[in-house]
Amino acid sequence: MTASSPRRILVTGGAGFIGSHIVGQLCEAGHVVGVLDDLSSGFEENLPQGVHFYNVDLKQRAKLEDVLQDFRPDTICHHAAQISVSRSVKSPSWDAETNIVGWLSLLEEACNVGVRRVVFAASGGTAYGETQLPATEDWVPSPTSPYGIAKRVGEQYLEFFVREHGLEGVVLRYANVYGPRQNPHGEAGVVSIFCQQLLMGHPARLNDEGRCERDFVYVGDVMRANLLALLSPLPRPYVTLNIGTGRSISILELEHLVRGLLSEISGRTLPEPIMGPRREGDLLRSVLNADLARQVLGWQPEVSLEQGLRETVRWFYERSVQAPVQSSPVMSNAVPAA
Repeated sequence: MTASSPRRILVTGGAGFIGSHIVGQLCEAGHVVGVLDDLSSGFEENLPQGVHFYNVDLKQRAKLEDVLQDFRPDTICHHAAQISVSRSVKSPSWDAETNIVGWLSLLEEACNVGVRRVVFAASGGTAYGETQLPATEDWVPSPTSPYGIAKRVGEQYLEFFVREHGLEGVVLRYANVYGPRQNPHGEAGVVSIFCQQLLMGHPARLNDEGRCERDFVYVGDVMRANLLALLSPLPRPYVTLNIGTGRSISILELEHLVRGLLSEISGRTLPEPIMGPRREGDLLRSVLNADLARQVLGWQPEVSLEQGLRETVRWFYERSVQAPVQSSPVMSNAVPAA
């Protein structure tokens, strides 16, 4: 498989935060792109013209089969998922319906239409747990939430399909992804939650006084990793790669940076954060070593945290000017493992 010839690529979850960035770049590169998304958290307006759009839930097996038969992709980039860790804890079976059964249905239908390669969006934080040193891919996975367990099972199922059905498979274990288009509602990324809260005039709430540390990687860098994983030659049929920066920052420091940038852009004085207790299950530190991605794909992060935060904060500010956000109670700022 080479990057030079156009591909028919299906992006599941392609109307969402990460997926829509991937879709846009694939279209610019001249590939034929299909998007499968139930719009539970994505938005059709995120998609460029010319995309084959299918408003379908992964749990709808008959409709999923119709999509694969109609679009007939040679490559799939899988980002459709149930993403709430806390909701997975409350209802593991509900989480598994999408993140395990839906994923299995997609893999089976992919084999039925001759898909050659599948890229699977996984989670570094939920895979590795606490990481005092940057985690490498050979660390033994130790997921503790149903969401993390399902992601790990998803990796293992992909490895099975590679072995038994001749697919090529790439697992990308993400650090904490942030950037424009991220949804600040529910258990979304902490950067987007900070932006929304501060733009509404509310102080950010820092669990455990903001001591938790995370590895934040910009969505543009994640998009590039996906394009390379989709199109580059692979050294072996199945590879697992961390996608992160290898650097961590405390949530306290992150809030300070976001608030300072937003104050600068908006010309407003924004409220200081308020402190809350540590949430049960929160990791104290999560950071990934991405050296293998550099060796296998030639990928490394290019966008600094300050540059990426500036782009993200500006995007949220411009949207708030166009359509002011409605006031709501102060959120407990989620800090997902990844």
